[in-house]
Amino acid sequence: MPRRLRNALGLAALALLPLLGACAAHVGTTASVPSLPAGFVYVDELIPDAILDVRYCSTDNFVGRRIDGYLAPRIILTREAAEALAAVAAELRAEGLLLKLFDGYRPQTAVNHFVRWAEDLSDQEMKLRYYPEVDKRELFARGYIAERSGHSRGSTIDLTLVDGGTGEELDMGSGFDLFAEISHHGTDRISAAQTRNRERLRDAMLRHGFVLYPYEWWHYTLAAEPFPTTYYDFPVR
Repeated sequence: MPRRLRNALGLAALALLPLLGACAAHVGTTASVPSLPAGFVYVDELIPDAILDVRYCSTDNFVGRRIDGYLAPRIILTREAAEALAAVAAELRAEGLLLKLFDGYRPQTAVNHFVRWAEDLSDQEMKLRYYPEVDKRELFARGYIAERSGHSRGSTIDLTLVDGGTGEELDMGSGFDLFAEISHHGTDRISAAQTRNRERLRDAMLRHGFVLYPYEWWHYTLAAEPFPTTYYDFPVR
C-alpha cells in the first residue's frame, strides 16, 4: 500500500475515534435503562397507537399534585392484561376507535399517597372538579379510595375511547376520576348516546376477558389476572 494512502487511512481512523466514543456512550446509556419485573410490559409496545394520558404523573388529578411513584408518563401492565387489551384495541380500531389510557399498574407507594390525601380533610382544593357531591370523609366507605388497589397487581386499566378520525374522546357522560353516582355503571343520569358510548367500551372489554368495576365506567380488571394476591411497589418509569 502506498505510504500516502496509509497516512490518509490513519488520519481517517483518528478522526473516527470521537464518534466511536460517542456511540459507546450511547450504548451504555441505553443499557442502563431499568427493566421491568418479570411478567410486566409497557403497553405502548403492544399497542403503538394507544394514547397515553397519565394524569398521576402530573398535577392534573384529584390530588392536584404529581403522585408518588410515577417517575414517567408510562402505562405498565402484566403481559396477559396487555395482550388482552391489544385484542380490544384491534377490535375497536376496525370501528375507527382508539384507546386512551389513564392508568395501569399503580405502585403501592402511589396508593399510600392517595390514602394520605383522603385522610387530610383540610385539603379540599380539587373538590369541585372531582368529588363535588361527596363528603371527603366518605371516599373510603363509598369505594373510591382504598388502602390497597387492584391496580397494584398489574392487571387493571383505566381507559376511554377516542374517535380515530377527529381525535376527540367519546362522550361518556362524566370525566375520568369523577367520584360521583354519574360515573357508575347503570346510572340514569346520562343520555342514551353517552350510555351507548360506555357500552361500546364495556362490551369490547368483557369480550376479551376483563371485568368492570361498578362505580367507575373507566376501570377494568383482567379476570384471569396472573398475580391475584401480589401487590407490587416498583416505580413507574
